[in-house]
Amino acid sequence: MTEAVYSVSEINNFIKHILEQEPELRNLQVVGEISNFKRYPSGHCYFTLKDAGAVLKCVMFRSKAVNLRFQPQNGDTVVAVGRLAVYERDGVYQLYTDLLLQQGVGDLMQAYEKLKQKLERAGLFAPERKQQLPLHPRTVGIITSPAGAAVRDVITVSRRRNQGIKLLLYPVKVQGEGAAAEIAAAIEFFNRKKLADVLIVGRGGGSIEDLWAFNEEITVRAVAASKIPVVSAVGHETDFTLCDFAADVRAATPSQAAELVVADVEGYKQRVVYLEQRARSLLSALLTQQQRRLDNLVNSWALRDPERLFADQAQRLDTASRRLREALELHLQQDEHKLALAAARLDSLSPLAVLGRGYSVSQKSDYTLVSSVDDLRWGDELLTTVADGVITSVVQQVERR
Repeated sequence: MTEAVYSVSEINNFIKHILEQEPELRNLQVVGEISNFKRYPSGHCYFTLKDAGAVLKCVMFRSKAVNLRFQPQNGDTVVAVGRLAVYERDGVYQLYTDLLLQQGVGDLMQAYEKLKQKLERAGLFAPERKQQLPLHPRTVGIITSPAGAAVRDVITVSRRRNQGIKLLLYPVKVQGEGAAAEIAAAIEFFNRKKLADVLIVGRGGGSIEDLWAFNEEITVRAVAASKIPVVSAVGHETDFTLCDFAADVRAATPSQAAELVVADVEGYKQRVVYLEQRARSLLSALLTQQQRRLDNLVNSWALRDPERLFADQAQRLDTASRRLREALELHLQQDEHKLALAAARLDSLSPLAVLGRGYSVSQKSDYTLVSSVDDLRWGDELLTTVADGVITSVVQQVERR
């Protein structure tokens, strides 16, 4: 039996598919020391993770590297999160890194994932429980630090979009000990007092440690339990906290949250002006079209000479009448001809015609036809019909031939 022979490419491709089909290798968290770290002009980063017993090649592409919150240095102990796969050309396996965390952050990430799974199973992130934001809220509750840039951004954007909007700030700590409890208490306060139509809960960006108050269970549960719609505005675009998943709407920044919540009055005014102009234009075009149509009707031959409307019908009626009359006349002629032929045949069979040729018919007084000499006796009255009359006689003698 001949053994199969494989190319190097086939072997590398085969091993690549084996690794890609293994779920455990799709979301690995690997701790190690960075060595040979290089960031190329393309933005891609290449480095090695090592420990006392082994090394692991790693690559972090530019789309992921732009989110790095620190500058990795050789010798740093980090947690790399990514997937293990084969680079076919070189025949080496490496960790394709999506996230790089400094030492100590890995524990927070594990806690984050564990709590996320727990709250997801509890239904706190279910899409069906999310509320619609009010279209035109009158009062917006803001839960954030009074000293941060987030509150200034929300106020600035809100006032620009709607000068009459009412903003209520509930100042809270947004990081550090006790921050989660203060945020949860603020949400409960707004709900209990029914002070706002919508809530913006958030802060500016920061490290995972800075944002941790928005990953704590007490905060997430308060957001999910709010009867007032909540917009989560925590961090920058790349930062996702558990509050983002529990909120009714997630905004990438506090400024975007204000844009989502506060109706743009000036925009509405411009929209109304545009719609009014559009309506006037459409109405004017419609009136012009209808006027043109009316003018065409007024000047049409149908109104100026209405008899023409029925000219074709009248002509068709005349033609039909003529054809009917001709058909009747033809039919009468044919019937007259048939009648003449029948009359001629009938006349040829008439007894009067026979009499006209000199013959006669004899009948007894009771009008019984005489067809034999045996029908008569001496003295019987005899009626003889000829062409021009009837002769009455008395039988004097009967002779048989």
